[in-house]
Amino acid sequence: MSTAYFHLAFPVSDLASARAFYGGVIGCPEGRSTDHYVDFDFYGHQIVAHLAPERPPTSDSEFDGSLVIIPHFGLNLAWDDFHDLLRRLKAGGARFLKEPHVRLEGKVGEHASMFITDFSGNALEFKAFRNADQVFAKELSEAPAASRS
Repeated sequence: MSTAYFHLAFPVSDLASARAFYGGVIGCPEGRSTDHYVDFDFYGHQIVAHLAPERPPTSDSEFDGSLVIIPHFGLNLAWDDFHDLLRRLKAGGARFLKEPHVRLEGKVGEHASMFITDFSGNALEFKAFRNADQVFAKELSEAPAASRS
């Protein structure tokens, strides 16, 4: 069986700032790089910051009573890893679009979420599900009491 790794290429206005934010604040090891791009190991997945002066347009979409910036990317982390990253982001001066909060509270798919932007305005969302096997759950109804912890 082969293993698949997520890959995302995204625009940045400055590679030094990309290194400082993704490498320094988030803690992503750096891979290959040139004077036009930098590869990062994003929790085992490949993201590539490409030097690009033009920003793509963004819009908003509604979810669980609040607006979500589109496009964005991020990760589903374990509960403790989410809170460790939150501490690093705060210490690194990250700009929060949405402060950390719990979505779908008491329902299937309950999770903590936070939205930040990098120095180029790219939106990232980090999540932590209370019950990891509900990441792809279709039903948005009351969660069984046993799954709330």
